[in-house]
Order: sequence, then C-alpha cells, then structure tokens
Amino acid sequence: MKTALISGITGQDGAYLAEYLLSKGYNVLGIIRRLSTQNIERLSYLNIADKVKLLDGDILDLSSLIRILKDYKPGEVYNLAAQSFVGTSWQQPILTSNVTAIGALNLLEAIRLVDPSIKFYQASTSEMFGKIKETVQSETTPFHPRSPYGVSKLYAHWMTVNYRESYNMFACAGILFNHESPIRGLEFVTRKVTYTAARIKLGLQDKLSLGNIDTKRDWGHARDYVKAMYLMLQHDKPEDFVIATGRTTSVRDMCEIAFDYLGLNYEDYVVIDKELFRPAEVEILIGNPSKAEKYLGWKSRTTLEEMIKEMVEADLKRIKEEIKG
Repeated sequence: MKTALISGITGQDGAYLAEYLLSKGYNVLGIIRRLSTQNIERLSYLNIADKVKLLDGDILDLSSLIRILKDYKPGEVYNLAAQSFVGTSWQQPILTSNVTAIGALNLLEAIRLVDPSIKFYQASTSEMFGKIKETVQSETTPFHPRSPYGVSKLYAHWMTVNYRESYNMFACAGILFNHESPIRGLEFVTRKVTYTAARIKLGLQDKLSLGNIDTKRDWGHARDYVKAMYLMLQHDKPEDFVIATGRTTSVRDMCEIAFDYLGLNYEDYVVIDKELFRPAEVEILIGNPSKAEKYLGWKSRTTLEEMIKEMVEADLKRIKEEIKG
C-alpha cells in the first residue's frame, strides 16, 4: 500500500486530495497542528475523517517534519499548507511568509535530510503571475506577484525548482488557478456569493457586500484539480504544470449565475464596498492547461455553472439545517 503525507489536510484541497488518494488505495496521513479544538469539518463533510491518520506536527517545526518522515516513510508528500487568503496577506504578511514560504522550504529540507527519493508536490498558484505579462498564462509566462501571498508562494515555487535542480529530487509544482467547492472557506468570494445568495433566498439577509466585481478569474472545481496533483507525482519526470480551465469569468458574472439559479436578480442585492478593494489588484487571470492535457491526460471536467449550482445547493442545505437547530 502506498503512503502519502498531506500538509493542509483539513483545508479544501487537502480534504479532496485525501478522498481521492483513499479511492486509489493509499494510506493517507495528514499533518495537523496541535490546537485546543481540531477543525476536521471538511474531512467529515466528505465522510473520510475516520479513514485518514492525523499526525501532530507543524510545517514551521523542522524537527517534527523529520520525525514524521522517519516514522511513517511516505512515498509522496503533498504540501498544501498555507495562509491562503490573499486579502489577509496584507494584514499578516510575516505570518503569510513564514507559513506559505518557509513552511514549504522546511518540508523540502526534511525530505532531503531523511529520504531524497520521496516525491514532493508544491501547491503553487496563479497569483504568482499577478500583473500579467501575457494574455493567457502558461508555464513560461513571467511572474509578477501583487500580494504578500503571491510573493510567498513564488518563493516556495522557486525553492521547489531549486531543490529539484540541486539535489535531483522529484519535486514539482502545480500552478493552480482558482478552484472552488462547497467546502471552500466563507472568506473566499465564490463561497461568500453562494452562501449569501442562499441566505437572501431564505429571507435571512438582504444585501451582499463585495469589492471589485469586475476582476476576472479562471475558476474550476477543487475535486478536479486535486487529480492533477496526483498525476504530477505519477509522471515519469518532475515538471511544473499550469492547471486551469482556460476560461475566465468576472465576479459580476459569477454573481449573476448564483442569483439566477435562485430566481433572483443579483443587481437588487449586491452592494459595492470600497473597503473590500485590495491595495494592489490582479485584474484578470486565465490559464493555458494544454501541457497538463498533453502530458498528464488531465482536463477540467466541471463547468463553472455546474460548480456554482452545487455550491448554492450545499449552502441552502446547510442553512436550512442551521435553522432547524
């Protein structure tokens, strides 16, 4: 039985990846920081909380990572841990840098010291492109991050490349464009839209406050994207891949899709709040997934409309259950 170790297993991507690896017959381990109360809500939502083994550790504590690698000997390590909310990275740039950048370096160094044959996946992001240099972004597009989060991810990305080139490690990065799901955090705009739209439909709220709704993103489903992570570590050589749908949509259009599904007009409810605008905005992102399609056989399967419908339905169900108590 193959063993995989996931940092960030309690997050959206970590939960979906764990579910997918379990379906492949893996023994799935997760690094989890010791807290007074553990948040395994997403694992429970996918009915896999009792099927994974959670290990005490912290990606900021190199000794704990070395101990875990020595004790459990995983063949694959997926680094999904990060302070991943872009907006927060301006308020907490040092925390974001420590967790998102240095955390990745700690994992790479732990693998180098314990067993350099372990395959490593780094969760890179389209936010590294930032102030875009090309209309459609690919693996060769220059980077120009526009947030502390994007800068931190870029450090982790280049460290992954450096360890691959310096120590001949199987270390690769997936440059994932925006990917969402019903278990996305409420602080992210897609989930904020679907959750609030559901509350408005049920008469529990009357407005949705948003920032710049004309920014455009390439949105896919996290369930599809974690399969690309797995395929990268099964590839015959370590390479970096852009994972995207190749379609870009504005926040405004995404609002229209969600509200239309509920029989509502988004213009009657959306309020623009200047306080929610970012200090440096990334106006548009759209990825070219042709390399992943050619070499991994991967393609996004879920449309934006299907994803938003799934998220709205899930939020309606959640809210109704909350009302019932």
